[in-house]
Amino acid sequence: MDAAQEAQNREAFRHAVVNTLERRLFYIPSFKIYRGVAGLYDYGPPGCAVKSNVLAFWRQHFVLEENMLEVDCPCVTPEVVLKASGHVDKFTDLMVKDEKTGTCYRADHLLKDYCNDKLEKDPNLSAEKAAELRHVLAVLDDLSAEELGAKIKGYGITAPDTKNSLSDPYPFNLMFQTSIGPSGLSPGYMRPETAQGIFVNFKDLYYYNGNKLPFAAAQIGQAFRNETLGYVLLYDMHGLCEISPRQGLLRVREFTLAEIEHFVDPDDKSHPKFSEVATLEFLMFPREDQVSGRAARRIPIGEAVSEGIVNNETLGYFIGRVYLFLTQLGIDKDRLRFRQHLANEMAHYAADCWDAEIECSYGWIECVGIADRSAYDLRAHTDKSGVPLVAHEKFPEPREVEKLVITPVKKELGLAFKGSQKMVIEALEKEAMELKATLEAKGEAEFHVCTLDKVVTIKNNMVSISKEKKKEHQRVFTPSVIEPSFGIGRIIYCLYEHSFYTRASRDGDEQLNVFGFPPLVAPIKCTVFPLVQNQQYEEVAKSIARSLTAVGITYKIDITGTSIGKRYARTDELGVPLAITVDSTSSVTIRERDSKQQIRVNVDEVASVVKEFTDGVSTWGDVLWRYPTHSS
Repeated sequence: MDAAQEAQNREAFRHAVVNTLERRLFYIPSFKIYRGVAGLYDYGPPGCAVKSNVLAFWRQHFVLEENMLEVDCPCVTPEVVLKASGHVDKFTDLMVKDEKTGTCYRADHLLKDYCNDKLEKDPNLSAEKAAELRHVLAVLDDLSAEELGAKIKGYGITAPDTKNSLSDPYPFNLMFQTSIGPSGLSPGYMRPETAQGIFVNFKDLYYYNGNKLPFAAAQIGQAFRNETLGYVLLYDMHGLCEISPRQGLLRVREFTLAEIEHFVDPDDKSHPKFSEVATLEFLMFPREDQVSGRAARRIPIGEAVSEGIVNNETLGYFIGRVYLFLTQLGIDKDRLRFRQHLANEMAHYAADCWDAEIECSYGWIECVGIADRSAYDLRAHTDKSGVPLVAHEKFPEPREVEKLVITPVKKELGLAFKGSQKMVIEALEKEAMELKATLEAKGEAEFHVCTLDKVVTIKNNMVSISKEKKKEHQRVFTPSVIEPSFGIGRIIYCLYEHSFYTRASRDGDEQLNVFGFPPLVAPIKCTVFPLVQNQQYEEVAKSIARSLTAVGITYKIDITGTSIGKRYARTDELGVPLAITVDSTSSVTIRERDSKQQIRVNVDEVASVVKEFTDGVSTWGDVLWRYPTHSS
């Protein structure tokens, strides 16, 4: 099969999935009666149930099993917090504009689409050119603004809808700005991530944890990013009309994040439970393999850590735990890989970063980021707020250490900085070593004081810097942070695709849609059907429904007169794993969705059988072994 045919098949498959999701109300465009708004979606009843089940499993797998501290922080964040974190200045995408219409596009998306289209649809593409385009795709995230602009111009890429020429790439801040309070004097933003709420609460969380490291804090919540989604926006008398949406649920402006901040001693990033995941083997895509054009390969995570491919045990442990979480949800392990960030893609302060990418009809999609962010975040908030976000290690015996001591000449500092000398001295203490050498060489030195948000000049007559030996009873340090960050909506969409399949109807005259969700995430665990409209059967169905409710099982009763085959097809399309058919007053049949096999069970045993299967206590094979099969 050639690339063009594969692309067509992927598009047809995606259309079938999305059509089923919208028709069965898993999700719908928000404000649909007003023609919607790009990048905003509503979850319908089954979509809400799937999301709730995914988040419940996330809490079980991470918060409970790893004994994490869960918090819930506001979505509206003061500007000063995001200024300290770097989001105000640096949280940007590179954009290009249609030079005539002003429509904006993500520069990297245009280049990616161009490369993929040429590779999939150009039969005359030479092997040399194809290799060049694959290399561009491999290093796409590593390209600077200048390099992106040069590629766009070099390949003659124009605005997709008008074919007009494009501007040079420029940065666009992705945060939604707002003001806090009616005066408008306190600027803020809708948070682009949940992490900052955890960082600013570190001091209290550290105390709550008994002043002990390591520990992890977790948060589930909404985040907001003013993404450019690849829509053409037309305004008419009815308001906003959207055309040609790109990547649906994968690129949205409001979304749910589940984030973990694991605080650890920067001098000891070992993990006591690493041996539990060390033998896990899965697809990994190290930086060197990407740059050299090699494919992802299966590597045991223990080997990846020991060989230095992954920076440390704690980062490796969370990569392994993320793999288990995603595959137990129902993500196909053969379409899941962990890709290491390229050099220019990774933040300057980060020790190592990996993305869990899931393959779907759109290609490989980043769904989880797992990063060792070093001590950057806590240091940034310490500098900006003046509150030390640090940990302490008490020594069994005092230790003698050599330290730089800064003795300020108060008169000179007071004349130069008036009421700000205290903040200047605190900043000096953080940069004493480098400052001492500069003062000795040049007689003065410039440095940035975060709490004043400006650069100041210190002269050698203002301070005296000397070395002294001191006895210390404890070590004070800023912890490093290992951060797994989960895009819940992206994971759910990929799960929809990985679970979807079609099969022929009993008569073979049509293809029926099925979502093969694991019971863990299925929106409804079972359905209850009276075989025919009969008062006695309906009473039995209601009795079974009450027993299911008592053990916490979600169900749906269908007492319509439709044929049993059509009712099975309807529930298969919702991903319901079990269907209970009431065909007598003493026993019922239970049908399993994927195999379509049926067993006969006494009415008073139904709830316990359904619960043990949907809770994962028993497999369908275990249940089949215990109960007689039924032939429809």
